[in-house]
Amino acid sequence: MDKRIAESELIINSRGAVYHLDVRPEELAHTIITVGDPDRVAAVSKHFDKIEHQSQHREFVTHTGYIGSKRVSVVSTGIGTDNIDIVLNELDALVNIDFNTRLVKPALTSLQIIRLGTSGALQESIPVDSFVVSSHGLGLDNLMPYYAFENTTAEKQLLEAFRGQVFLQPGGANPCLFAAAASLHQHFTTGFHTGITVTCPGFYAPQGRVLRGTLANPNLIDNLTGFSYEGHRISNFEMETSAIYGMGRVLGHECLSISAIVANRIRKEFSKDGGAAVAALIKKGLEIISTL
Repeated sequence: MDKRIAESELIINSRGAVYHLDVRPEELAHTIITVGDPDRVAAVSKHFDKIEHQSQHREFVTHTGYIGSKRVSVVSTGIGTDNIDIVLNELDALVNIDFNTRLVKPALTSLQIIRLGTSGALQESIPVDSFVVSSHGLGLDNLMPYYAFENTTAEKQLLEAFRGQVFLQPGGANPCLFAAAASLHQHFTTGFHTGITVTCPGFYAPQGRVLRGTLANPNLIDNLTGFSYEGHRISNFEMETSAIYGMGRVLGHECLSISAIVANRIRKEFSKDGGAAVAALIKKGLEIISTL
């Protein structure tokens, strides 16, 4: 007998919507763009030919509509892998759990989830205002150890090479690594850099920034930049990608992360107009997404 999911585990509000996102199953498309900033949702959906649904609860804003005949949702996640845990689980629940019976559906739906975000480059050759597609998400946070997952042989080898080359403070991060969905990555090649994206659990010390707090691992950026294994290099870091890729692996969704580079940490440069870089990424990204 299938196990019913209790009210305490999957919270459905009075209008039949999942709790944090405040979205009902019929209000979600199967191609989903995630953005960190809630204000960026409207910057994406203004390019839609039609908007059929809008909702907001806390930092989670959702717009669903059409680009031509392509139905697309754009959802803000806020910052960090803890929020990705909420968003990816609730997106999955909307398509793979029957909200009336609280049973997992017998035929599972795989979503296309594409992050359009911002990031800092870790290679001198990747300029500000350029775009990076994450070939892999490498997590230095602590989300994915809470889930059971399987890595491919290639992922295991790449992760082992990382552990051998990059020193991490004892008792700190337990790194994990997941590849992007090849089915999506193949569409984002021309005009994009690509590389491993490191996902950090914070913006300051976890990304090597020093204000008044002293770094426990002052050589981290240099070690990340210097990593190399069979043509793979670390291109950039941010705060969501590895969790999106990891949760996609656990739940069976196709995931891709694409970043506008607003800082180059090696050159010590920051974009003169990060908003324009993000707008250009949205325009270029939507042109491709509309054809998927």
